[in-house]
Amino acid sequence: MSRTRLPHKTGLPLYWKMAIGFGLGLVLGMIVHLTVGSDATWVKWLTDYVTQPAGTVFLRLIFMLVIPLLFSALVIGVAEMGDIRSLGRIGWKTLGYTVFISGIAVLIGLVLVNVIRPGGGVDHGIAEQMLREGSDRAQAIIRSNVEHPSGFKMLISIVPENVIGAAANNEILSVMFFALMVGIGLVLVRTDAANTLKHGIQGLFEISMTLIGLVIRLAPYAVFCFMFNLAALFGWELLYRLGAYVGVVVLALGLHMIVVYSIAVKYAGWSPLKFFKAIQEVMVMAFSTASSNATLPTALRVAERNLQLPNKVSRFVLTVGATANQNGTALFEGVTVIFLAQFFGVDLTFGQQVTVMFVCILGGIGTAGVPAGSLPVIAMICAMVGIPPEGIGIILGVDRFLDMCRTTLNVSGDLVLATLVSKSEKDIPESQAI
Repeated sequence: MSRTRLPHKTGLPLYWKMAIGFGLGLVLGMIVHLTVGSDATWVKWLTDYVTQPAGTVFLRLIFMLVIPLLFSALVIGVAEMGDIRSLGRIGWKTLGYTVFISGIAVLIGLVLVNVIRPGGGVDHGIAEQMLREGSDRAQAIIRSNVEHPSGFKMLISIVPENVIGAAANNEILSVMFFALMVGIGLVLVRTDAANTLKHGIQGLFEISMTLIGLVIRLAPYAVFCFMFNLAALFGWELLYRLGAYVGVVVLALGLHMIVVYSIAVKYAGWSPLKFFKAIQEVMVMAFSTASSNATLPTALRVAERNLQLPNKVSRFVLTVGATANQNGTALFEGVTVIFLAQFFGVDLTFGQQVTVMFVCILGGIGTAGVPAGSLPVIAMICAMVGIPPEGIGIILGVDRFLDMCRTTLNVSGDLVLATLVSKSEKDIPESQAI
């Protein structure tokens, strides 16, 4: 629908509205914290009956849609691999490189967030007070976490006895395993009935995306409510920890871009400087739109004209990669989950962090390539490992900038992946190498 037909819809972009909500909530919360404190009667009434319920409704809307969104996105992402028997070489290389490079990205993020600990040092007593007063759901999630299997039993539990029950119990690994199996089945079975099912799941994905888009419009108000509650309780401590969190994410993204991608394109026969110069148009577009899907047409054109990659490789890899190869998103999700665990004093074991890493790699495959597409995944991972999911309210205000940064890494990674896969399909011209 054109803008001329809906002139009343023009105005501030959503990310500016979120920034305003973030700033207003932070400032007002800080004023309350420094003047009357969080124990005042009217402050308790406001947080108990206004701001916290509003934030809870927003989170419940997210949780309501996250399972169908993750399931449909992951199934379609795998199904888009095409016929494995005819495109096996390209498909499996794409999948292998995706998992390997995404694993490196998440590992970099987890190492940095554990070493720097941007969420550490918060008074855990205050955090527990916030959880008691703020969300019965968060407490229920923490209590239910003791019932989750661990170790070898956790690996067995990835295969669900009942996928409906797994979805109802927020067993995200089981749901993702089922989605992977359905996606592989759609690749192997090429019947009219299977195609009908694929179209149906595609429809579910589109509906979920539309509804998520509607819910995200409420984000500025939810950001205000979250930040007011958090700032009124934590004060200046929140500002310090949030700045450290942003620094860790940007540092991790930068290391992956400069070090890992440079090594990868060097292996493929490219000079890193020439490669990044060739794709700079795509990087600017990705940073501006914060959407892998919106940048896809530009990436396809740059791959053909600037990188001179074979069309049979670039079109397949870049189309799948817009959803399935999101290194920056996987890294961001891992850092955010561990940061929130540190912030709320949730001690994750090594095994739980490995689980987070595995889910983030799969989440990079199943996350929608649109602005804020990773937020539902983060909320679900938090619930899975016992971290209060309303903690995502802390990072919503700075998510737009981080989304722009990680999308740049995602789209650059798609072109790196296409270049790697093309290495065995086409020789790189001498003019492009060192």
